Amino acid sequence: MFLRLLFVLLIALNIAVGAWLVLGQDDSHGRSVTDPGVPMLHLLSEQTPPSRPAIPSPATVPAPAASTAAALETRCLAIGPFDTPQDLRNARTALTGPGVRMRSRQEQTTETRAWWVYLPAPGARAQALALARRLEAANVGDYFVMSSGDQSNAISLGLFKDPANARKRRDEVTTAGFPAQIQERTEQVPEYWLDLVVADGARFDWQGRVRTAGIGSHSTTCF
Repeated sequence: MFLRLLFVLLIALNIAVGAWLVLGQDDSHGRSVTDPGVPMLHLLSEQTPPSRPAIPSPATVPAPAASTAAALETRCLAIGPFDTPQDLRNARTALTGPGVRMRSRQEQTTETRAWWVYLPAPGARAQALALARRLEAANVGDYFVMSSGDQSNAISLGLFKDPANARKRRDEVTTAGFPAQIQERTEQVPEYWLDLVVADGARFDWQGRVRTAGIGSHSTTCF
């Protein structure tokens, strides 16, 4: 009886050892030591260091392209003066285009309108009339005794657009013995300007577009 029990135990022990050899050796049969879906752990010393990005040498870095704007010559011009707002609008229409920024402005300027030849007032009204009679006696015609204004009792000898004609009249009256004088007559008049900022000023030809006579240009402050 004892021998039979010993024999059964030996068989069971052999079966257990065989099962352990078959099922317990994970690495020899390629089985994973982790559960499915769980990543394999590695020691830091076992990990491959990440590769560093390649830094191009200075010789391989392309040089930046030259800025197109830097190659352009910006100009700031004032064109004028225009006599009328319509002339200004016509010029603005003719100069409108890419790379051109414009603004219109109006200024007041002093303009000579005429030259006045006259005899200063001699004093009271009676003295002015007496001087006029002397002019008549000396055959100096075309005069007028002023009766109002800041030149009251002065004697007007003519108003001339051409300064040369004014000087001629003064000399004639002076030769006749009267101290004639010339006074420039001015007034405030509006004038109109067109300011431009031109990106490619070196090639900008405004003269070829604006046909208004007497128009010029000069540099001005950019805006």
